[in-house]
Amino acid sequence: MQIHNGGLMNEQKIRSLIKIVEESNIEELEISQWGKKIRICKTTNHAPVNSVMVAPPLAETAARIPETAPTLPASASTDESGKTQNSDGFIEIKSPMVGTFYRRPAPDAEPYVEIGDTISPGKVLCIIEAMKLMNEIEAEMNGKIVEILTENAQPVEYNQPLFRVQKL
Repeated sequence: MQIHNGGLMNEQKIRSLIKIVEESNIEELEISQWGKKIRICKTTNHAPVNSVMVAPPLAETAARIPETAPTLPASASTDESGKTQNSDGFIEIKSPMVGTFYRRPAPDAEPYVEIGDTISPGKVLCIIEAMKLMNEIEAEMNGKIVEILTENAQPVEYNQPLFRVQKL
């Protein structure tokens, strides 16, 4: 583990950041504050890794459901990608991370999707802001938005349902 600290943080904060990096898939973390910078890199064979992973892909995140995740009702089932399909045939698209939910790319812009919109793989549905990083959440299937379950600019939890979709 390499650490480059420009006098930005105390030792306790640095240790907590190191722990976060070690326990995640992040290879490198860099934080800038008031013109000072700290960079934490995982190393292999004493050579720094140059790639940065901001957020794991949706399918990878869904595969790492924590042991304390709530159980699904008997009328629901979860497929291999972590989407939940209820007995009524609708699929819930869930948040892959903790953060703030945004329906639009900017305050004065149109929402990415509205109820009744048809979606296809790659269509951006919303943004989840986590640690000042904007993560676009994309559709992974063809479908129709039936319900938007979260209000704009509201905090969301990991695995919290965001949309209900009728699969097409």
